[in-house]
Amino acid sequence: MTNPIRPTDNEARALAQSLMVNARFAALGVVTDNGAPLVTRIAFGLCPEGRPVSLVSSLSMHTRALQANPACSLLVGEPGDKGDPLTHPRLSLICRASFVRHGEDGYSELAAHYLRDHPKSKLYIDFSDFAFAQLNVIEGHLNGGFGKAFHLTAEDLGQS
Repeated sequence: MTNPIRPTDNEARALAQSLMVNARFAALGVVTDNGAPLVTRIAFGLCPEGRPVSLVSSLSMHTRALQANPACSLLVGEPGDKGDPLTHPRLSLICRASFVRHGEDGYSELAAHYLRDHPKSKLYIDFSDFAFAQLNVIEGHLNGGFGKAFHLTAEDLGQS
């Protein structure tokens, strides 16, 4: 096989969606105002419609970067306790961020939903500098383990 990317099948779709459903944190990649890349760890969840979401502070560098340039990427999926970390599945998502701030339509409903999976966020969810970053998926790249690479559309990931 000359192309290392396999045809996307239902098994790949299910694995990618499972990685998203089970993730509680992710690595977020953004571009800073000086053009340099920045990667940071964020809390990760899914909104009621199944799109990635995180509660972020406007004081953080990554939030300011997203506000200036909403293009970003996420990495979900953690290595297991044993074996080579590169053999464990992971999903890279290419996204565009938008924000839902305090007092805006949908904030209260999103907060109630988010707190179900992130109860410790109750400590700061009402701070004025926090907002929800909704990460709208454009496409995904699944590495399901050695020799199992797939390109996924937003539709493949249940994001349409």
